[in-house]
Amino acid sequence: MHPAFQYDRYLLKRQAIALTGKFRFYNPSGQLVMFSEQKMFRLKEDIRVFSDESKAEELLHIQARQIIDFSAAYDVFDSTTGEKVGVLRRKGFRSMLRDEWEVLDAEDRFLGVLTEDSLGLALLRRLLLGSLLPQNYDILFDGTRVADLKQRFHLFRYELTLDFSMDTAHRLDRRLGIAAGILLAAIEGKQSN
Repeated sequence: MHPAFQYDRYLLKRQAIALTGKFRFYNPSGQLVMFSEQKMFRLKEDIRVFSDESKAEELLHIQARQIIDFSAAYDVFDSTTGEKVGVLRRKGFRSMLRDEWEVLDAEDRFLGVLTEDSLGLALLRRLLLGSLLPQNYDILFDGTRVADLKQRFHLFRYELTLDFSMDTAHRLDRRLGIAAGILLAAIEGKQSN
């Protein structure tokens, strides 16, 4: 596995003022370890993650299964091996009030859920406070938290901390966790804009 996936913590920054979504992942030392640029005017989401801004080495490929789907499923592939890592599937109507995703393995078997912190806070975000109340997500496997994805409040960009440190058994593939972070920044992050 590529060294970019070895860390227990990442900081994801999405550039706010740009024609395309640019995502940068930093390791705990503040070094850039991954870069992605979302293409404009795509009907079917196709996100590529690279080792740096030169885009010379592709690490991950996140591909939507359908064109514009309310309950979209996104296949996640390791670009260096071609291996399918897993699937992230948005729970359409459930996500209207509180964001919820299913985390699936490479054969579409249920592993766990990615869910917004609480229904009350989710409603406050949607109805009153918007981006003034940052989002917080947990990834749970069998009720046990394996990741915490926490948005940081920032006026000029979207920032998301990805913390996998509680997953000492590495039940969650870091590549799938990183794909979840990008999808949250690209899709859910638009709700607060």
